[in-house]
Amino acid sequence: MQNQGKKPKVVIVGGGFAGLAVARELANQDAEVTLLDRTNHHLFQPLLYQVATAVLSPAHIAQPIRGILSDAQNATVIMDEVVRIDKAEKVVYSKDCSYPYDYLVLAAGARHSYFGNDAWERFAPGLKSIDDAVELRRRILMAFEHAEKATLQKEREEALTFVIIGAGPTGVEMAGAITEMARFTLRRDFRHINPTDARVILLDAAPRVLPVFAPDLSEKAQKTLQRMKVDVRCGVKVLNVAERAVTLENEVIHADTIVWAAGNAASPLGKTLGTELDRAGRVVVNADCSVPGHSDIFVLGDMASFSQTKDGKPLPGVSPVALQQGAWVGKKIVALLKGKAYPERFNYFDKGSMATIGHHAAVADVHVARFDGYFAWLAWLFVHLIFLVDLRNRVSVMFHWAWAYVNFSRSARIITSSTRELPPSAPAS
Repeated sequence: MQNQGKKPKVVIVGGGFAGLAVARELANQDAEVTLLDRTNHHLFQPLLYQVATAVLSPAHIAQPIRGILSDAQNATVIMDEVVRIDKAEKVVYSKDCSYPYDYLVLAAGARHSYFGNDAWERFAPGLKSIDDAVELRRRILMAFEHAEKATLQKEREEALTFVIIGAGPTGVEMAGAITEMARFTLRRDFRHINPTDARVILLDAAPRVLPVFAPDLSEKAQKTLQRMKVDVRCGVKVLNVAERAVTLENEVIHADTIVWAAGNAASPLGKTLGTELDRAGRVVVNADCSVPGHSDIFVLGDMASFSQTKDGKPLPGVSPVALQQGAWVGKKIVALLKGKAYPERFNYFDKGSMATIGHHAAVADVHVARFDGYFAWLAWLFVHLIFLVDLRNRVSVMFHWAWAYVNFSRSARIITSSTRELPPSAPAS
């Protein structure tokens, strides 16, 4: 029931693609909108790997949420972390504040999942936030610094070995980007090592890379990676991850840098709803993205298990799904506020999938056609530029990509902190 004599309150948790799309639809409507997020910025996650590999800086792919919604006079942005939801009282709680709602939208995203092996995160960070990307960039760049001053060949080899666990789009993009950094960007920067000796190993338990793509595109992607000298190993199981070591069934790989790109888990906030979850911790939602038994609560994006599809398979946790769900739910809430009818089913329009591998290399499946190579790479560039929120960011990213295209330069090769020491080495003989 709405607050008598007051404007209805809409609380949105999460300033990602879905949450921001809802807020934009509700801009300057007859409602009080509160958007809560743990950070003050909207992040374009598909390009995080380019921050991690020094192509772009964090400011290129992030935009302050308050700036994005500055023209929405009815919207308040608060930097806070939600810890609990009281469905009966219709209140969202953080550690020290409460936010009553008439309609609640949960779009808090996901984090990387280690499938019950959370201790591995210390040794193999994932890639979901700016902090993750900056830390990975530090580790990757420090690996070359460690190799430069190492006195033993074994140490150099381990420092120049990079292991990526997970051969989905993120893993493939990371493998290609690290390889190109070593082969082209850094090849003249060091005196005691040859960066082109870097060894990039891509691991996955699945039988092929990019398993969500058609088999022919997966095969083309794998051949491209192998031409780039990436050591691709599919059908292998990781048994353990420790400091500078990945244990497989028949081998232990020693590497300074290990990247986790193998799985996601929905925000634990979904558990506080006390409703059905799937195996990935996502909230099972109705056809209109609402929570069963609670038509005033909507769950979107990576937090939602939406299986009201033709094949009965849940929609993937990708940005187009979040954007479309956010826009649709935003329009539905506007209709509800005005007492108007609105369709009871969200329908996702799948425009296809793309993944970039490296310079002039990508794969694309747009349903009417599947293609790879230069034109797929151009399509990938165009699509990602279009979906960047801010025009200034689009221009800046386009400039950096053009400059990198000409000379393979990566201007964001800045190490902001260094906490690891080179392991002690034996005296030189």
